[in-house]
Amino acid sequence: MRANYKTVQLYGESEFVVQKSRFLSFVKRAETEQEAIDFIQEIKKDHHTATHNCSAYIIGEHDQIQKANDDGEPSGTAGVPMLEVLKKQQLKDTVIVVTRYFGGIKLGGGGLIRAYGKAASEGVAATGIVERRLHVLTKVMIDYTWLGKVENEIRQSIYPLQEITYEQDVELFLFVPVEEQSVFHEWIMELTNGQAVVTEVQHEFLEFTI
Repeated sequence: MRANYKTVQLYGESEFVVQKSRFLSFVKRAETEQEAIDFIQEIKKDHHTATHNCSAYIIGEHDQIQKANDDGEPSGTAGVPMLEVLKKQQLKDTVIVVTRYFGGIKLGGGGLIRAYGKAASEGVAATGIVERRLHVLTKVMIDYTWLGKVENEIRQSIYPLQEITYEQDVELFLFVPVEEQSVFHEWIMELTNGQAVVTEVQHEFLEFTI
C-alpha cells in the first residue's frame, strides 16, 4: 500500500477566454479508470454542443494508467499538454476535461498547447491539491490515573486524536503516521512507565491541503 501521495480535492472547475474561445476546465478525483471514463462521458453529455471536450487522466499507485484525448483538436495540442500538467504536479488518481467553445479565431498549434495547458493548470488550482498520508488508527488503553497526563500530551502532539472511550480502562484512539509507529510506541511507553497497551486498529489515509 502506498504511503503518501498527492491528488486533487474531490471536484473543481474553472473558465477563461482566449481569442473569443471559451475554455472550461472540470477536474475530479478518480481512483479507477472507469470512474475517469464515466466523468468524461458526463461532461461530454452536459456540453454536447461544445466544439471539443478534451481529456486526460492519471490513475494508479505507479501512474500505470495514463491517457490523453484531443477530441478533434490537432494531434498533441490538447490532451497531451493537459496530461503533462498532471505529471508535472505529480498528481495521482486525477481526471481533467477541458471543454472548448470555439470563438471563430484559430489559435494555431502553439496557441492551442498553451491554452489547454493553462486550462489544466487553472482547473487544478481552482480544485485544490491535497496530500494523502497513510496513518495507522491506533488504540491506547490506559488506567484512569494516566488520563490527564496522556490526553494533554497527545493533544499537544502531532498525532490527531479521534475519540476517547471510557470503559473499565480509558481507550484513546488516534492517528499515527506509518513511519512514526515505533517512535510513537516508545513515546507512549515512556509517558506511562510502560503501563499502556497499544493496539493497531487499521490503516487509513488522512488528507492535508497543500
